[in-house]
Amino acid sequence: MSTGEKFTQMVIAIAVFFAVVALILLLTQRLRSRRGELVQSAAFVLPAILLIAVGLLYPALTSIYQSFKDNTGSEFVGLENYQTIFTDGDQVRVLLNTAAWVILVPLVSTIVGLVYAVLVDRSRFEKVAKALIFLPMAISLVGASIIWKFVYDYRDSEKSQIGLANQLLNWLGFDSYRFLLTDPWNTVFLIIILIWVQAGFAMTILSASIKAIPEDIIEAARLDGVGGLKMFRHITIPSIRPSLIVVLTTISITTLKAFDIVRTTTGGNFDTSVLAYQFYVEYFRSYDQGMATAIAVLIFVLVMPIVIYNVRQMRKLEAR
Repeated sequence: MSTGEKFTQMVIAIAVFFAVVALILLLTQRLRSRRGELVQSAAFVLPAILLIAVGLLYPALTSIYQSFKDNTGSEFVGLENYQTIFTDGDQVRVLLNTAAWVILVPLVSTIVGLVYAVLVDRSRFEKVAKALIFLPMAISLVGASIIWKFVYDYRDSEKSQIGLANQLLNWLGFDSYRFLLTDPWNTVFLIIILIWVQAGFAMTILSASIKAIPEDIIEAARLDGVGGLKMFRHITIPSIRPSLIVVLTTISITTLKAFDIVRTTTGGNFDTSVLAYQFYVEYFRSYDQGMATAIAVLIFVLVMPIVIYNVRQMRKLEAR
């Protein structure tokens, strides 16, 4: 089937979808009874359910089924792809790299954002300080990666440096360092890029939560002699706990889908690949459909507990 035929089918499907919805709404205008209200409710709910089923559930189930097949997607191989992910040396390295990303990026980004929000809160230069740390959020991950690729650029110590990091090392009397080539620290230097981007997001959310803490609670704590670190530990942290959870879980999900940084800086070479990038490699370079979909399913399985936990925490807050 050509691209033009696929596009035509998509247009027809969308037209039929909206025609059915319009027909249901037209019928409900003539039905004012209880039954008519049910039909009208279904007219609004069913399209959303249909879109979720077609756009999410069907691809998810298809991917799970495909993950049990071989590289061509024709023969059933059972759990062989998953066994390879957890036993093959290269794949295990990808898992370890992903674990390092998921642990360090949310934790460090949240800590940096929280400390920054507390330090600049109600200061004279608060707006400027917040704008500076939030600026990386306005840059795409590809753009941020290119910036940091120049920062990490390597040249011999005898040559003129264009990379800021190696220039600083030379000024301090050290030799140039291959930031993106030396394993395993190159993964850490890539993680710093995402921390640089996500710290602004964490700061924004947590700063708003800090400002929402009731003044009477703060004044009461001060009258009791609470201040400094005790105020931060016993008043600030408990008060913004829901926001901390949202920030941590949101950044964790973003980190599990990290692709742009690895693709732009190292191309997954020098043992820097992560799950999202490995999926791309397996599917579009190695043409291994079974392994690629198994990695996609694994990412989905890792994301789901975070999403479920986040939803439960939000429901607890709504129930208060």
